[in-house]
Amino acid sequence: MEYLSVHIDTAAITASATVLSKQQIFEILAKKAAQSYGLDAQLVLERINDRESLGSTGFGGSVAIPHARIKELDQCVGLFIRLESPVNFDAHDGQDVDMVFGLLSPEQGSAEHLKALAEISRFLRDETIVAKLRGAASEDALYVLLTGQQDQQAA
Repeated sequence: MEYLSVHIDTAAITASATVLSKQQIFEILAKKAAQSYGLDAQLVLERINDRESLGSTGFGGSVAIPHARIKELDQCVGLFIRLESPVNFDAHDGQDVDMVFGLLSPEQGSAEHLKALAEISRFLRDETIVAKLRGAASEDALYVLLTGQQDQQAA
């Protein structure tokens, strides 16, 4: 099985979020970015909203990859949310979204950002992987599916 190389902290994963809107998803991503990576939540929220204003990051198959560039980062980092119920994300295929992978990248890392987006997109287009992510019982299980690593803090 393929795994993501983008750094993702175990605390940046939410297995079951109840939200009613795309904006609430962005607020959760910003809060998790602050908790997991020490970033300013308001700045992250502004950058995600700025990017989303250019067009929806819902790319199909009920999955979205909102992303933004953040000056304070020195590497790409990820955040993952699985929703209790799908929400409208203005996705290109018209489907509501139930899984969200947020990507935050260094402001000056254009090539790294594009490479990470492509990797995440390929990963989340694999129907077998998506089915396993939808069926995972916990954040720890999602972490293993996303990274192939056990959470060292759980040992």
